[in-house]
Parts: sequence; C-alpha cells; structure tokens
Amino acid sequence: MHQSLLELLRCPYCGTALELVENAALVLDGGDVREGVLGCECCAYPVVAGIPVLIADDATRRALHVLEEGRRDEALVQLMGITDPARQRRFLSLVQGPNPTFREALALLCDDAEGTWCLHRFTDPVFLTMETLIGALGQEVWPFQGRVLDLCGGFGHLTRVLQAQRSGDPLPDSTILADIGFWKLWLATRFTAPGATAICCDGNSPLPFERDAFSLVLLADAFPYIWHKRMLADEIMRLVGKSGLVVMPHLHSALGENFSAGDTLTPAAYHALFAPVQPRLFSDERLLDDVIEGRVVDLTANVTPAEIGAEASVTLIASPRAALFRRYVVPTAREIRGVLAVNPLYAAERRGSSTTLVLRFPTPEYEAEFEACRRYLPERITLEADLTPPITEESLGGAYTYLREHRVLIDAPVGYVG
Repeated sequence: MHQSLLELLRCPYCGTALELVENAALVLDGGDVREGVLGCECCAYPVVAGIPVLIADDATRRALHVLEEGRRDEALVQLMGITDPARQRRFLSLVQGPNPTFREALALLCDDAEGTWCLHRFTDPVFLTMETLIGALGQEVWPFQGRVLDLCGGFGHLTRVLQAQRSGDPLPDSTILADIGFWKLWLATRFTAPGATAICCDGNSPLPFERDAFSLVLLADAFPYIWHKRMLADEIMRLVGKSGLVVMPHLHSALGENFSAGDTLTPAAYHALFAPVQPRLFSDERLLDDVIEGRVVDLTANVTPAEIGAEASVTLIASPRAALFRRYVVPTAREIRGVLAVNPLYAAERRGSSTTLVLRFPTPEYEAEFEACRRYLPERITLEADLTPPITEESLGGAYTYLREHRVLIDAPVGYVG
C-alpha cells in the first residue's frame, strides 16, 4: 500500500483515521509500506506483503504479534491460512524461487472447486459478460476519473479489467481491491492485478473507507453470500455518494436456480435495497446474448423485477446520470497487456507443423455450470502454427482475430499459467 492510502482509510469499528506506527515492524520502499502496523483509536492492524488487514480476529492478532517480533514469513503464512509446517515450507520455497506461476500457487493454496473456477475465470460466460459491461462503462470516462473499488473482488480478475480502463494512470491507489480472503488478495497483487491496491476487510462489517471515496464501486458475484446485505448496501451508497456509480453484476435470484446460490434475494428485494441511488435491473440472459452475438451492451433495456421472472441472476446498475444508460458497442481488445496464452480449457496436440486444440472441461460440475461457453469456444480447432510460448499475433496470421474473439487465446497476466 502507498502511504497516500491513509487519507482514505478509516477503522471499520471506531471510524477514526489510521496512522503508521513507528516500530521495528515498519518496512518502507519509497512511499510504499511493505510491512508495518496501522493504529487507530481502538485497535492495531498489520500490513503484510503490502496488504493492510483491517480485521479484528485471533488470526490477525497472532500475525500482528509475530510481525512485530520480526518474523515476517511467519506472519505471511499465518494470514495465508497455511497451518501445516510442510505446506508452509512448500509455499515459501515456491514464492521465493525463480518464476513461480499463479497456477502453481493456486494449486498449493486451494485444491477444491473454487480453484478450478478461478483458474478458468478469464473465459467463463459470466466473466465475459462482466468484462464487456465494464468495457462499455469505460467509454463514459467519468466513472474512472476518481478511485474505483472492486469490492469482494477475490483473485482480482475483474480488478485487472478495471485497471485497463485507466491504463497509464499515475495516481497510486486509484484501483482498489477489497476482500476478506488475504490469500486471494496476495495472489491478485502478485499475479492477476499487479499495481492494484489490496485491502483485506470483511463485507459483513462496516467498510474501512471515508465517505464519498469512490467514483465507482463494483461488487460482482459476491453479494448473495453476504449476510448483512442491508448494511453493505448502505455502505456502498455511502462510498459512492450522490454522483458515483454502483455496478453489481450476476446477482443470484431467489426465484431462479443457481449453482452455489448463496443466501439469495428476489430481484425486487435487491432493487429495494438500493432505491436511494436509482437502481436499474438488467436481464443477465439478455446481456450474455448481446455480448456473444455482437459485443453489444444495451443499457436502455432495463427491466422491472417482475419481468426478470425465474431467471437465475440479474445485474443491478445505479447512477443518477441518465446519459449512462445507452447502447454500447464494445470491440474485442487487441492490445496485449500481459502475454498471449492458450485458454487453459484447451489441450494441445502437436503434429508436425500443426497444432490441434481440443476443448476439455476440468470437471463435470464445471461443464454443467458454464456450458454456455460452448457458444463461443470451438470444440476443436487445428492451426498451422506453433503455440508454444511466446505466442505472437504475427505467427498466427489471419487466425489471430478469430482466436481472440472466441477466447481460444487469452491475454493472460504474466506468470498466470506458465
């Protein structure tokens, strides 16, 4: 975290400003705080690997104590949730070794369905819709002139999309990623969205930011898993004030069927929570159809809660600026911000000078949940090209545009899949 972030942060419990504690734990790199302790009028919080942890629980207190004793690696693995000594050694060996990858670190930290979902996040149909929606909003410019917050943003896939809307922005802490999972934030800042500012906090508690702090708050995929929804809705509205933008894609509906649904509400209930900021609802089915068929985002096509019917999910967008709600055409991005990589859903078979890519889902459960990706991912494709890294646009000739548009090739963060 950059020291300028202290102007924005407030204790989630007492609401007072946070200050750096001048003690042996403090490690500065220019204006960046790599390790240290933040204090307010009621509590103290550790900063580990540049991530302030604004949670008051036993695990955080233990990490704070060992950090102040100079045991930085121990504080890191404590917050990562790694309790087994052998796994701790494997983790530290990996991250301190040459060229660790996101895939390797994820496999060590998470071996369940969430890890599978996360690795393939860049090409699932939900992400495709949300990425295109953010690209549409980026055409307005004003939502990205202030700070933006990816709330409950986990591994930072959408944080990376937010960063792309303001590339070249010299201001520190302009794109902030907040989540309760320290290990997810560590992966995000190390691999997925380097340059973003990560803050570990709990969405079921007051948010650790001053009023009117953000021009845009994005909360994607996570709101149904929050228990204190009324409080969080009020907090989000506090953070964007009267002129900001609230974007909440993929709200699981209590009237539809969802995988891992969470504690869902009806579309009418979601709408009511954000009534003070003039929310509009959009059909996720319609959004996905428009994106696949023409990379269009039509924000004139808002619907009433009743019109959503039994759809599985809905998107909520709130802004006082009526001009925002128009029709957008979002071209496929051609700029490569990371490296070109083969979508990890594909297995490559090399024969002579040609390469055949075959779509293979990691689990039957993943295939069932994201079967809509078959609408744009070809089952099998053969190319007269060498797809071993580094892959370049020039080496693919006329196939490049098709491969990018159909997500066979992705713009992956450096070190994402190796």
